[in-house]
Amino acid sequence: MGDGQTWAAAPAAAERARSVIAAAWSCAVTSEAGREEFTGAHSVTGDGRVLLRVPQDSALPATAICAPRGEPSAVLEFADVAPVPVRSRIRARLWLAGRLTAGEGHLAFHPTRLVLRQSAGAVVVDREEFAAAAPDPLATAEARLLTHLADCHGDAVERLTRLVDPASLHGAVRVRPLAVDRHGLTLRIERVRAHGDVRLPFHRPADDLAQLTERVHVLLGRADGAACPRALHRRHTDRDG
Repeated sequence: MGDGQTWAAAPAAAERARSVIAAAWSCAVTSEAGREEFTGAHSVTGDGRVLLRVPQDSALPATAICAPRGEPSAVLEFADVAPVPVRSRIRARLWLAGRLTAGEGHLAFHPTRLVLRQSAGAVVVDREEFAAAAPDPLATAEARLLTHLADCHGDAVERLTRLVDPASLHGAVRVRPLAVDRHGLTLRIERVRAHGDVRLPFHRPADDLAQLTERVHVLLGRADGAACPRALHRRHTDRDG
């Protein structure tokens, strides 16, 4: 559930959808032949087609050949999983309905409808916007970045909570980095029986790792000038005592 925070400077739905596919290592495909899951088998072309390299025993090539011309023949599903252990690790799901065509050494999936579901709800992604969008420049490095932040810089995460509305920290028992993109950093605030997410937008987008480092340092500088949240201060006092 949310904490009443406004998600400022967030990626558009089409960019988010492209980022989900770029970072995902696996996908599931449902067709008339059933449901199959593939690992490391997909890529996306510049015009938004999804290319699948499937094993020889897959039923998908036959489905692509036998499907009525022009009609949807499959649904692709991608899950966006938080790299840092948190509650409810699925951050988003992306479904693409469309048709499969056989190519040389691969299947080409042509999406006709795209639906992106995040914590705020589901949205239909425009096909042309999806085809024109690029994934977030940090998408493929996000898992490594967040894992390093959580494992090696817990003190920095704690400092960043000074930028969070104290009301959002009420009852907090743990704060973890949930997501990062060129527009900002998201923290997951966990309570005993619930959780909420808070977005910390950067002062300007980060297009590479060097810029991301600078943006995070700016956030930490702002945090150092803010008061320590009372909720977390009480939690640490109770724990240390």
